[in-house]
Amino acid sequence: MGDWFLELQHLQRRSIGYWDSWRRSQQKTRRRLKEQLGGALSGLLLWKHTLHKIEGQFGVGVKAYFVFLRYLLCLNLLYSIIITGSVLMPTLTSRNYSEHIFIFLESPGFQTYSFKDFFVGSGVLETSPVFHSFYSHGSLDSKCPTSPILFLLGMISVLFLSYIMVVRRTVVGYKHSWLTGNRFSSNMSNKVFSGWDFSIQSPEAASLKHNFIRNEFKMDLEEQTFQQRVQQRTLKHWVQLILLRVFLNFLVLVLLGSSFILNFFARRLSHTECGNQWTVCLILKYLPAITMTTVNYILLHVFSKISKLEDYSLTIQLNLTLIRSIFLNLASLGIYLIFLIVQVSSDKPKCEENAFGKEMYRLTILNFLMCFFNAFFVAYPRTLLVERFPSSNLAQILGKQQFEISFNVLDLVNSQTVTWVGVFYCPLLPAISAIRFLFLFYFKKFTVLRCCVPAQRMFRTASSSVLFHFMLLLGLFMAMITLIANIFRFEQGNCGPFENTTVFIVTSGCIEEKLPGPLNYILSEAFAFALILAEVVILTLYVSRRRANHIAMGRLKDMLVMCSSDKRFLVKQHSAIMRRQQRTC
Repeated sequence: MGDWFLELQHLQRRSIGYWDSWRRSQQKTRRRLKEQLGGALSGLLLWKHTLHKIEGQFGVGVKAYFVFLRYLLCLNLLYSIIITGSVLMPTLTSRNYSEHIFIFLESPGFQTYSFKDFFVGSGVLETSPVFHSFYSHGSLDSKCPTSPILFLLGMISVLFLSYIMVVRRTVVGYKHSWLTGNRFSSNMSNKVFSGWDFSIQSPEAASLKHNFIRNEFKMDLEEQTFQQRVQQRTLKHWVQLILLRVFLNFLVLVLLGSSFILNFFARRLSHTECGNQWTVCLILKYLPAITMTTVNYILLHVFSKISKLEDYSLTIQLNLTLIRSIFLNLASLGIYLIFLIVQVSSDKPKCEENAFGKEMYRLTILNFLMCFFNAFFVAYPRTLLVERFPSSNLAQILGKQQFEISFNVLDLVNSQTVTWVGVFYCPLLPAISAIRFLFLFYFKKFTVLRCCVPAQRMFRTASSSVLFHFMLLLGLFMAMITLIANIFRFEQGNCGPFENTTVFIVTSGCIEEKLPGPLNYILSEAFAFALILAEVVILTLYVSRRRANHIAMGRLKDMLVMCSSDKRFLVKQHSAIMRRQQRTC
C-alpha cells in the first residue's frame, strides 16, 4: 500500500512538472513556517494561561472581556511609544536639562505640592510633561517650526492608527461572526465524539477542556430551549410581549432623559464657589464626573433587568443592554464635553488647553479609583460575608455576584474614549491609561477568580465582540469631533506648542515652504480626476470579489448539504442491507 502511494505520488509529480512540484513544496514549507511562527508568537501573548483558566471556569464571554482589555493595553502602549518618540523626546532634547530641572525644582508648584494636586492635576503637574503647556513652541522665525509640527504629526498618527486598527478589528470580527452564526452551527454529535483533544496529558489541561465542552453544551441547550419557547408562543402572547417591549423602551427613554438633566445640574453646581476649603473644592471639581459615573452604574443594572423582562435570547439581551448603555455613556460624556467647550466663565484659566486636559485627567483617575474601590471594598467584603455567614438574611439576599460583562466592557470603552479625547491636551494620558489597564487586569482577575461564580446561562460572544469594537469606534469618532471643535474654539493658543499661533497657520506655512510643487498638483483637477478613477476601479474590484465570494460560499453550503444528505442515504442503505442479512441468516 505504501509503495503504491509513493508510486502514485511520483507519477503525479512527473505529470505536473518539476517546476510546479518545487513551487508546491515551497508553498507547503512556507505555510508550515508561518504556522510555527504563529504558534510561537501566540505563546508570547500576555496572560495566555490566565485567559485559558478564566475561559474554562467562566465561559468564553468573560474571556472576551479580558482579551478586549489586553488589546486596549497594547494599544495604549503603542500610543505611548509614538508620543515619546515624536512629542516628548524632541521637546526634552531642545532644552537644557540642568536649567530645566533647576526651574522645575524652584517652581511654586513644586514648593507647595500637596496630595490634592495628584487628583486634581494642579500644582507641579501643570509644568510637567503630563499636560499641554510643557511642550514649547520652539522658534517661530521660520514658517515651519519643528516642535509644533512634530506634536501635531504625533497626535494625528495616534488617531489615524486608532482608526485603522479599530476598523480592522471590527470588520474582521463581523466577518467571523457572520461565518460562525446560527446558520453554521456545528452538530451536537461532532462535539460529543470529536470534541476531545487526545494529546492532552496534564490533569489541569484536561479539567479545562472538560469545562470548555460543558460550556459549549450549555450554550447549545440554552439556544435550543429558547427556540422551542419562541415556537410555542401564541398570537396572544406575541401581542402582550410587543406591548410590554414598547412600554419598557419608553421607560428607557424616560430614564435616559432624567440622567441627562441630572448631569446638567451637577455641572452647574460644580461652578459654585468653595472658598479656602480644599476638600469641598475637590468634591466640587469631581462632582460632574462622580454624577456621570454613578448614574451610568445604576442605569446599567436597570437596563440589564429591563432586557430580561423583554424575553429575548441571552445574546440579544446582552447586546441590547450594551447598545442602551453605550448610548447613555457616550451621550453623558458628550454633554460633559459640550459644557466644557461652550462654558463661559468670568475667571478663565491662563492656559485653557491645560484646563481641558485636567478634566480628562480627572476622569481617568476617578475611573481607576472606582475600579479599585469596587474590587476591594464592595466585591471582596460581599464574598467574605457570604462565605462566613451564609445563613444570615443579608448574605442570602446578596449572594455571590456574577461578572457583569456589559458594565465592565462599557467601563473600558468609556476609559479609552476619554484617553482619545484628552490625548491632544494631556499627551501622557495614554501612558497613564496603560498603567491603569495593567492594574485593572489584576483587579478584575482577583474579582473574577475570588469573588464571582460562573453564570448559569452561557452565551456566544461572536456578535458581542463585534459590538465591543463598534462601540470603541463610536468613541473614537466622538474624540475626533471634540478635537476639531477645540481647535476651532482656541483661535490662538494660550500655551504649549501653538502659543500665540494656531494649528492652521503652522500647517499652512509648512505646506507652502516644504511642498509648493506637489501641493499645486494635489489641488489640481488632473489629480482629482485620477483619484476618482482609482477609487472607482478599487471599489468595482472589491464589489466583484464580494459577489464572487458570496456565490462561492453559496455553492460550498450546497455541497455541504449534499454531502450530509449522501451520508444519511448511505447510512440508511447500510442499515437496510444489514437488516436483510440478519433476516436471511
